[in-house]
Amino acid sequence: MKKVAIVTGASRGLGRSMAEHLARQGVGIIGTYRNSKDEAESVASGITSAGGHVRMLPLDVKENAAFGTFSSTVQQTLQAEFNRETFDFLVNNAGFGVRVPYAETTEEQFEELVQVHFKAPFFLTQALIPLIADEGRILNVSSALTRFTTRGYTAYAAAKGAVDVLTRYLAMELAERKIRVNVIALGAVATDFGGGLVRDNDQVNRMLADTVLLDRVGLPDDIGAAVSAILSDGFGWANGACIELSGGQSI
Repeated sequence: MKKVAIVTGASRGLGRSMAEHLARQGVGIIGTYRNSKDEAESVASGITSAGGHVRMLPLDVKENAAFGTFSSTVQQTLQAEFNRETFDFLVNNAGFGVRVPYAETTEEQFEELVQVHFKAPFFLTQALIPLIADEGRILNVSSALTRFTTRGYTAYAAAKGAVDVLTRYLAMELAERKIRVNVIALGAVATDFGGGLVRDNDQVNRMLADTVLLDRVGLPDDIGAAVSAILSDGFGWANGACIELSGGQSI
């Protein structure tokens, strides 16, 4: 039976790379996008052209009230598109970045960061739990900024720290069903995250590369390939683990 993965935020950046790498391994993809329908269709077209099986669904992870409806849509999609009642992998990837000094962080910015990076994985996972197959996998996306500090990311890193703790507790709560739950902590990656600062600003890119043992910032394919490996059977003994993907940044 073909494995099926849900990847949130799959229309661009890291989520796109994750979906593409998983599809290359024969995993069926249910990807989500917020408002970039054209980008989502581009991802779906590329995966389909390469022989993969994909369906892209709209989802705004800022809207907790929509998670129940989304779960019902996933159930229908699994039956209609994949001939399945359950799916195997959930990757809580959707997110955004705000770089703002602690003293200038507004309550609105804080609440949005917590909603997207912590509340969404908490309650979206809860809504989808009945559809995750026994012995399935959940992979949350966190940040290496929970290990080291950089000015301007206090609220973002704090929200990601909550995800790290959530991951361990989910691993414990879901152990009876043999569902493994892990989290990846990402270092600097050249994407459009945070307005594309790392990708598009050569000075920032070089400054961050100087903090990485491998002498460069990460690329989307570095992360997509790793996610595909972490969700494979060969990584099945990892559970409740935080796996850093940073190239050895700020060690």
